[in-house]
Amino acid sequence: MRLTRPFTRSALIAALMLASVASSAQAQKLSADKEKELIAVLRSEAPSADKAIACKRLAVDGSIAAVEDLAKLLTDPQLSSWARIALENIPGAESADALKKATESLKGQLLVGTINSIGVRRDATAVDVLTAKLQDKDADVASAAAVALGRVGNADAEKALRAALTAAPDNVRSAVAEGCVLCAERLNAGGKTKEAIALYDDVRKAEVPKQRVIEATRGAILARGEEGLPLLVEQLASTDRKMFQLALGTAREFPGKEVDKALAAELSKTIPQRAALIIQAMADRPETVDLAVVLKAAGSGAKEVRISAVGALARIGNETCLQTLFDAAVDDDAELSQAAKATLADLSGEKINAQIAALLPKAQGKSYQMLIELVGQRRISATPALLKALDSSDKGVRSAALVALGETVDLKGLSILISQVMAAKSEEDGATAQQALKSASVRMPDQDACVTELAAAMEKAPAATKVTLLEIIADVGGAKALKTLGSSAKSNDPVQQDASSRVLGKWNNVDAAPVLIDLAKTGPAQYRVRSLRGYIGLVRKFAMPDKQRAEMAQTAFDLSTQAAEQKLVLDVCKLHANPETLKVVIKARQVPELKDDATTTAVAMAKAMSAKGVDVKDQMTKAGIEVK
Repeated sequence: MRLTRPFTRSALIAALMLASVASSAQAQKLSADKEKELIAVLRSEAPSADKAIACKRLAVDGSIAAVEDLAKLLTDPQLSSWARIALENIPGAESADALKKATESLKGQLLVGTINSIGVRRDATAVDVLTAKLQDKDADVASAAAVALGRVGNADAEKALRAALTAAPDNVRSAVAEGCVLCAERLNAGGKTKEAIALYDDVRKAEVPKQRVIEATRGAILARGEEGLPLLVEQLASTDRKMFQLALGTAREFPGKEVDKALAAELSKTIPQRAALIIQAMADRPETVDLAVVLKAAGSGAKEVRISAVGALARIGNETCLQTLFDAAVDDDAELSQAAKATLADLSGEKINAQIAALLPKAQGKSYQMLIELVGQRRISATPALLKALDSSDKGVRSAALVALGETVDLKGLSILISQVMAAKSEEDGATAQQALKSASVRMPDQDACVTELAAAMEKAPAATKVTLLEIIADVGGAKALKTLGSSAKSNDPVQQDASSRVLGKWNNVDAAPVLIDLAKTGPAQYRVRSLRGYIGLVRKFAMPDKQRAEMAQTAFDLSTQAAEQKLVLDVCKLHANPETLKVVIKARQVPELKDDATTTAVAMAKAMSAKGVDVKDQMTKAGIEVK
């Protein structure tokens, strides 16, 4: 059917709106139907567990229609909490009234739970009920009422809590104070800051547990805004450790720049242990922190303060901090030096990299080695300066330069490290150069090009270096590496044969299988068993389809000339028991020397598979093997 006129934009919008309404109506119908099913469960003789699940789902699909049935469960010790989950979430006065009415008859923990639910709903109409429960002889009930009033947090709740703060018995007063703090938070959020501050201050002055005083003090500081700064400073100077910790936490939340000045002022007055903690609080305010103050603390003073400041600079520092950090990095104190080096490695910014690279050619002494180390850690391109450092008489400098080259050279610079491996000035330099070459090689993005470079170097390398290069080629990995190692293992060089067959046997994925099986068939005779065992290791270690594993296991078994390797294949099949590998084991019974071992393995595999629900009885019966 073809439309005779185009759909107008308004008609399209109207159609979409109708579709949306229809979709919404359908969803409501489905929800209503679901609710009826859930209510039916509540009215049935279903187990309590099923009713609990129904209550939980009614928290989503429930409406006023479910309230009456849910309310009946409030007296049930097993289902009360589940019913309350739904009543807390179903909107409307009916749910609120059901909870309030239940407080008239409930006792003990059932009453406590119901009062908690009233608090969750923040039911302003329940203030009178909750105020009455503040007088309950059961301390748990009275405490729950106090916290619930705090969650309601209106003027009437404030009045009730304020009165109870001094009148409540000792075993309830902590909860009243908690309610007061919650109420003050609600008042402050609603714009009644003056009332909130007054309530916070009342708690601070009351005879309540220290934790409540801490909570109220935090609220009183933040509610006052800038006018709360003197109160914050007072806590920073407090001899009470918990109040000091409160001040540090609150300082991190405090808005504006004035608190940063206050922290800096206190830093110069307090003991080193506290100063170190204040610095961390300052650094947690990166947008307003006084960097100069932290930088000064990093440059001189007590050790623990300097270490704290040096660590803080990793988060807030910039290029202006470099000289101070350089000085700390070469300090005689090992802990301070290490902290500064870690910060220098972590600081972000190209300006920092440029300054380090610019300073390196002229550096001397401890600073020289430290800058070289930074070049490597930050992967700064500075190859000419690093090459110069390789001629240093200081072995520490040479070692640092080699490590840095390993972290910074590109493919074109790989030859530098290869030459260092071949012509090392000492055994120690040689070991460092080998590790550097490995580090550089494994991070090259083009694996095949890297392997080509390493393989070319082997032609002129001495025997020991050839082994090193072959091991690095294996670490690089990839198709080119496999091909290179396979060719090397079949070369006329015994050193290469040994090294290549050895590293291939440790390959970390099944891609090496074709190379290893080829070597097991046609490679040097003395390394065929090693290659076959490496191949069997692949079958054992790596994930693959059952059929592929069985085929590889059969290939290895058929190629084995000794019982030891054949038994290894049986062990692999047992480890990966499935109908396909069972075929391999059953066939192995044809070898007279292995019949008993294969039979025992097959029985063990059949039992293992049976335990997992895999039936291989027919397969075993046809093979003439009895499973008891």
